[in-house]
Amino acid sequence: MKNSLDSKLLLPVFEKIRQHGKLTDGVYHLNGINAYTDFDGYTLYLEDALVKLSYGFHNQYHFDYEKQSEFEAFEKKLQNIDKEY
Repeated sequence: MKNSLDSKLLLPVFEKIRQHGKLTDGVYHLNGINAYTDFDGYTLYLEDALVKLSYGFHNQYHFDYEKQSEFEAFEKKLQNIDKEY
């Protein structure tokens, strides 16, 4: 499924998770969100237990989730990280 989030939110949140999160096996964890990149760093991944976002070159992205409510909860977690850190 696709939805939209602004790169002006995604990129800073990814960096905040890297700066303030706990690193385990190449994955940063903060407030229920996991953040990591592929081997070359061109694709970023943000995910929780129910939603996975891949964000890549030229602002291309793909969401994987089953229910709209799962996406909305994921988006709220990202917004909270952005405000809190």
